[in-house]
Amino acid sequence: MRRVKTEKGQKAKKRIIIESTLVFFIILAPFLLKVYELFPDDPDASIVIFGKELGKNGWPDYQVYFWFLFQKVVPLYLIFIWFMTCKHWWYHILLLPIIMYAFQIFEDIFDKDYIVDSENLLWLLPICVIVIPFVYFIRMKLYDKHVHGIDLEAMDAELKILKEKEELRKEREKLEQRKITLSKKM
Repeated sequence: MRRVKTEKGQKAKKRIIIESTLVFFIILAPFLLKVYELFPDDPDASIVIFGKELGKNGWPDYQVYFWFLFQKVVPLYLIFIWFMTCKHWWYHILLLPIIMYAFQIFEDIFDKDYIVDSENLLWLLPICVIVIPFVYFIRMKLYDKHVHGIDLEAMDAELKILKEKEELRKEREKLEQRKITLSKKM
């Protein structure tokens, strides 16, 4: 008997593959922190990858350079995995360390002034100005609704009903005033 693959089975298989890949990269993290030991510690050594010579960017040797680089790369990709898999409301705040690590790596690879981790806050500030109020606004909405039991939509609906009742009361008073004036005229 031939088994027919269902859509649910295909989704489960795809999910297992994705989650297994993520687990592999998480398990790989401590080993990547030791990759620097594979590089030469000779200050005069050179490394050629795909026909391009790698520079040390001012570091004394390749071991120190790659030790520093992987101290940034490993937390970056772990936080990125956390960001991509997080189901909580506050996950946008993880963008701040992601961008900070990305700037530090970019600065270490492409900057030639041999000063690292220097002006990251200036680059991070505009992103903080956008992300932090956004996350705080979401937190306030959720905190008011779930902790204090304040439902802003319900309050708006109740205020709208009260306003309509007030308008109806004023209309009723006007009608009674007209009724009184009409009864006096008769």
